[in-house]
Amino acid sequence: MVTEQSKTLGILQTAIQMEIDGKGYYLKISQESSNKMGKELLQALAAAEDLHRLKFTEIYNAIRNKKSWPVVTLPPDRGKRLKTVFATATAELDTKPETLNSELDALQKAMDMENKTYDFYRNQEGKASHDVERTFYQSLAAEERQHHQVLLDYFEYLKNPAGWFVDKERHSLDGG
Repeated sequence: MVTEQSKTLGILQTAIQMEIDGKGYYLKISQESSNKMGKELLQALAAAEDLHRLKFTEIYNAIRNKKSWPVVTLPPDRGKRLKTVFATATAELDTKPETLNSELDALQKAMDMENKTYDFYRNQEGKASHDVERTFYQSLAAEERQHHQVLLDYFEYLKNPAGWFVDKERHSLDGG
């Protein structure tokens, strides 16, 4: 017979592994990136995944010790730090970065991973037994959505830096 505790621990183990895998992937592709901005952004994403892992480990240990789901909060920056890394790095670039198809492919895979993680957390949110658990999964899902958006911005930037700047800066090209 599967208890609620063992079911929850299994879900938490899956979440911990997803965060470990995400961190490892971001570190790997940051080392392969030919772009300073990309390296910084991907390392920041790796750090965010590690923070998630630590929070899940904290929850896992509490539940394993037969305590209730603890109140665990994530820093309230909601991706502002990632946006800041991206904005600062793009402002400092003087030339078009070298773009490699392999880097674009790696970013596409990272965005797919973020979407799957988002879906996983939303699914767990719907199954949550406790309000604090539901709130935690909502916060994680929101962060994963923000990670995806930052990756998408970087992806679009690498594909077309000039177009990205026009879109983000909202400059008019009408000459008037």
